[in-house]
Amino acid sequence: MFFYNPINGDVKNTHIQFKARTAFIITKLGGKIPQEIIDVRNKLNNFLTPYHINQIDANSERTGKDFLEKIWSMILQVPLGIAIICKGLSAKTIGNIFYEIGMMQALGKETLVIKTDGVKIPSDFVRTEYIEFNHTFKDDLKKYITNFDNQATYYAGIADNLEKNPLLSIDYYRRAYLISGNKLYKEKADMIHSSTIASLDRAKNSTENLLINF
Repeated sequence: MFFYNPINGDVKNTHIQFKARTAFIITKLGGKIPQEIIDVRNKLNNFLTPYHINQIDANSERTGKDFLEKIWSMILQVPLGIAIICKGLSAKTIGNIFYEIGMMQALGKETLVIKTDGVKIPSDFVRTEYIEFNHTFKDDLKKYITNFDNQATYYAGIADNLEKNPLLSIDYYRRAYLISGNKLYKEKADMIHSSTIASLDRAKNSTENLLINF
């Protein structure tokens, strides 16, 4: 899969530090943070830890460069994006949150929206299934994580059946690896890469080589 920089439209051809079993948290981070957001994040952290799913957000790194490019680069690193919204958030903040969710979906990432009572979902996302922060929160999260983990097996299955399309096969193995952390998928992708380079006499900096770097 090609990754196009949202700032200049160029294809990203530099190293991506992929982070398996990691969720990118999308919510309000600066200023006065609503207590509901704090409560959701605390409960979410307690829930995800036993599943060995790490969390990062926009405050996890300082690059000194363009903020949107930093967000985009962090999204590329992970398999999952989790948006947290509550009634007290401004329209500007809500807009930023769903822009980042849309970016994740466009890049083939898994996404989850968690909302508190009384929040209205933007019209473009009304068909997106979300989880409410209520008495069924943990049960609903458990169902989601089960489905999330199953996606790795699904993606690996697709990759196994794409013998004549090495680029797509490598991409699916990458997605399977990011979700599961299973290094077997990296090994399978590397085998495809080595075979493709040898059979096609491709250069070391070919597209396959860029994709395999995970």
